Amino acid sequence: MTTSSTITPAALNRPAWPNLGLPRLVWSLAATHFVGRAGGVVRSFLVLYLTQAQHLSPATAGAVVAAVGVGDIGSQLLGGWLGDRIGRRNTMLVGHLGAAVALAALGSADSMPGIWAAAVGIGLTIELFRPAGSAAVADLPARQRIRAFGLLYWAANLGFSVATVMAGILATYGYGLLFWTNIVASLAAALIVWKLVPETRPAGSARTRGALLPVVLRDRLMLAMMAIHAGYFTLFLQTFTTLPLLMTGNGIQPTTYGAVLALNGVAIVILQPVAVRLLAGRDGGVVSAVSMLLVGVGAALGALSHSTTAFAGSVVIWTLGQIGIAVRFGDTFADLAPAALRGRYMGLASTTWSVGAVLGPLVGTALLDLAGPTVLASVCAIGGLALFAAQRALVPALRHRTVARR
Repeated sequence: MTTSSTITPAALNRPAWPNLGLPRLVWSLAATHFVGRAGGVVRSFLVLYLTQAQHLSPATAGAVVAAVGVGDIGSQLLGGWLGDRIGRRNTMLVGHLGAAVALAALGSADSMPGIWAAAVGIGLTIELFRPAGSAAVADLPARQRIRAFGLLYWAANLGFSVATVMAGILATYGYGLLFWTNIVASLAAALIVWKLVPETRPAGSARTRGALLPVVLRDRLMLAMMAIHAGYFTLFLQTFTTLPLLMTGNGIQPTTYGAVLALNGVAIVILQPVAVRLLAGRDGGVVSAVSMLLVGVGAALGALSHSTTAFAGSVVIWTLGQIGIAVRFGDTFADLAPAALRGRYMGLASTTWSVGAVLGPLVGTALLDLAGPTVLASVCAIGGLALFAAQRALVPALRHRTVARR
């Protein structure tokens, strides 16, 4: 595999577009995120593919989606470790190329063992780029991080808005097109990384063998933040599994579901740049707390909805909360990380998303199937309130750590 030499600090910080003040590295990563997400049409429609094409029950389909999340957990830990050992760039290449192979395996699987294995493989590879890319941005000076993380999130969701609309159209012609589109996108993302993304790993970090576990176990603030964000992502990500079931249960077609879900990406594309300017100077802990509350309220309203308009409104509400979390997530965890463990800390931070990807589909589909939409709505509302209170309680400690790290 081709490797690139470590770039100098001057090259890392040289802006490609001076008026925005972001280095060329960030724009290259943004292009990778856009291509990968725009072609990432399988995951949003995976539960429908499993129930309609593979004829699995909703509970079994939710378990398979959770298996992808199990792989995600491994990918975040592995991605952070590899990012510190073999470099951010090489780790992203391994992830995108491996995802293409795993997607081909799932699309051709015709037995449950094959489906389970491919699902775990997708999770293990398709998110491998996340901690490596986050570590690359965390390697930047602190003053650039919020804008850089914001741009990456914006690019990913611009791609996501394209993917949801395109997926709804492609699905009407057969789910096979979804898999082929996703495979090509993964290969294209790998090509962008290979051609345009330089290595940012600090010189000598590959030789650093500091143990992660003893440091993290002593870091109570990091552990508390991980627990809260695992709960948040469980609440947030269950919506992507229960929303299509709720909508189809009310007689709404998959193409309409794709259009409603596209509101999520469109709202982020429009509002994310504004949110970065409005929220960058505000307290990150407070922003996160309010955002978690919004997600709980939006998810609860979605569970009680019956019309397309009501579902669309609920999506907009939890999207506002999602934007708030995204604006400060990477920057907050970057400030928590010791320099020598930056890749692995960002991997642990991303693992909270993966835990939510496992628990969210399981909890959401179980509540919906066994207790009904009203109970699901109640749990979402209570969860949002609890997360708000817990995150708000950590604000003083987060302020102190931010000052100490910078």
